[in-house]
Amino acid sequence: MLYCVTMEVRIPHDMDLERLERLKAEERARAQELQRAGSWRHLWRVAGRYANVSIFDVADHDELHAILSTLPLFPFMDIAVTPLARHPSAID
Repeated sequence: MLYCVTMEVRIPHDMDLERLERLKAEERARAQELQRAGSWRHLWRVAGRYANVSIFDVADHDELHAILSTLPLFPFMDIAVTPLARHPSAID
């Protein structure tokens, strides 16, 4: 199943900078691991915000939730999930 996932990251202003940098590095590594595995198909930055729009290709809602909850920045994210269905006018 395909899902469009919007993630807005909201880091607390008083977070320790060393911890933040460590979390960002861990987040990058996890995102790249999921992309290489094929479950995180597309990843786009939202210009002007600490946010992204992504396409995930996973078996079901439960798998998507399990993946998202493994992201190191998950506790600091507002996430919106939209399940996608094939459009009858799509050519691919």
